[in-house]
Amino acid sequence: MTSLTRRASFAAALLPLLPAAPALARSGPDSFAPLVKRVMPSVVNIAVTETVAGPDPLANFPPELRRQFRDRFRQRREQVSGAGSGFIIDPSGYIVTNNHVVGSADTIVVVLSDGTELPAKRVGTDDLTDIALIKVNPAKPLPTVAWGDSKAMEVGDWVLAAGNPFGLGGSVTAGIISALGRDINAGVFDDFLQIDAPINPGNSGGPLFNMDGLVVGVNSAIYSPSGGSVGIGFAIPADLASRIVADLRANGRIERGWLGVSVTEVPATPRGPAGVGIAELDRRGPALKAGLRPGDVVTALNGQPVDSTRHLIKSIALTSPGSTVRVSFRRQGRELEMTIPVGRRPLSEEN
Repeated sequence: MTSLTRRASFAAALLPLLPAAPALARSGPDSFAPLVKRVMPSVVNIAVTETVAGPDPLANFPPELRRQFRDRFRQRREQVSGAGSGFIIDPSGYIVTNNHVVGSADTIVVVLSDGTELPAKRVGTDDLTDIALIKVNPAKPLPTVAWGDSKAMEVGDWVLAAGNPFGLGGSVTAGIISALGRDINAGVFDDFLQIDAPINPGNSGGPLFNMDGLVVGVNSAIYSPSGGSVGIGFAIPADLASRIVADLRANGRIERGWLGVSVTEVPATPRGPAGVGIAELDRRGPALKAGLRPGDVVTALNGQPVDSTRHLIKSIALTSPGSTVRVSFRRQGRELEMTIPVGRRPLSEEN
């Protein structure tokens, strides 16, 4: 910043008659301290415990001994601990975090910025977007932060990430938006903000702030061959996260559409355009009952072309259960169409 300022002043001295160039972008803050003081009281640490299956103590035993001792070790399980982050969106104690932080937890304890520890319960979780909403019951109203407009963020904008890296407690890091709309193969709703503000294990679920102190993302993942930050992190955009949180608060879960099909990519050929092939059909699903068959190639939904499995799965997931979709498909060289009622997605299914 200093060298650029000097250069501009020197040019102005040599060419005083030239008009001043317009500012291209807002400069960074002299200090993040005022912003940190304003938002950090609303950022929380989250400690969880989860019961998981322990290692099989009979793995190397001969089959006859495994049968002999099977009952004794059948219920062998162990507890593991984890840590994450979150942020308060309502004074009564509603807190946003990641599903992968609390989704399988047996116990959840929230640690406020003043050190107060409060037990929390899950209000609702959504595995497809990795968003979760939990609730504590505080003795007094809690400080909150508000959602910002993630669509307004541009590559190069300053951001501040807050959370609980490695379980060390409240920490902040600063950086910029380094890319938009990132697909990291985490799910069909991938549309991440990529940031270079360092985030690490334990930052998951923490807020990503713009310079106005508004939450523009939920820190969710890192790219790291080593397990630590290498300057590439990913945040769920606030425009998606806020909608999911509102539904979780209202209903406790997200109702997603489901056809009951397993699908595969089908490239374009001289016989027809690209589409999505039906590989298998769930016997409980509406697609089978409506008459779709393995080998059919879906080419459009409600008249809109479908050329990837991701497109199909996302489109159906966003369709309200109980409504219908008009499916165009190719079967043995013939172009056909049918209307299929959309079912309610079971928790273990994707499309």
